[in-house]
Amino acid sequence: MASLQYGTPPKIKSNHQNLCTLSKFKSSQYMTNSNRILTKDYSKNYSKFRKGNVNVVRCKGRSIVDFIGGDLLKPDIGKFLSDVEEHKSIAIYTPHEGGYEGRYLNNLRYQGYHFLDMSARGLGDPETTLLKVHPVCPPHVGKQPIARWWFPPEVDYRLEALPPSAKGLVLWVLEAKVLSKAELQFLALLPSLRPRVRVIAECGNWRKVIWKPLKEISGLVPIQEP
Repeated sequence: MASLQYGTPPKIKSNHQNLCTLSKFKSSQYMTNSNRILTKDYSKNYSKFRKGNVNVVRCKGRSIVDFIGGDLLKPDIGKFLSDVEEHKSIAIYTPHEGGYEGRYLNNLRYQGYHFLDMSARGLGDPETTLLKVHPVCPPHVGKQPIARWWFPPEVDYRLEALPPSAKGLVLWVLEAKVLSKAELQFLALLPSLRPRVRVIAECGNWRKVIWKPLKEISGLVPIQEP
């Protein structure tokens, strides 16, 4: 009595196993040959590298500040303080990682200045916010009634609150790169309206801390090349 057989027929199954074994042998042989080729190419490139034939990219314009702690070694602090007193409004550019501008801020504080830190995002009209009584609408979140609160001028209010020993007020504007040209021009002219005020605006980023007179950046005076 013949028995029923399920699955792959024995003849086809044996042929399939032989094909799999052959393909595995060919793939292993190919991997061996490819490893030999890669090893040969790597040794060739490594020998070229040992001989010094590989092109090297070098950065020009390096100074001692690039090798010694940039946040500790600041020989230009005196120049920064003198430029703040001379121009009274400065556009500063700091590295992306942040922290370097704190050295300059602390030295201004040692000179007797008090600080008013404000972000340019959400500042509104700088003239209204800094020099006039201005309204502020708090978020009502869809539940509370819409209200309007009135605040005193930010700069004048803090000038009146300064102690007699204070040298002046430094308005430090964060993210000033989002301000328009007209708004930057007003910040550049603010020390002429309030003589005890100094303005420092963070207008962008650079590899190291650099600064320019804000009047040049805003277009009030032509940019002077160093």
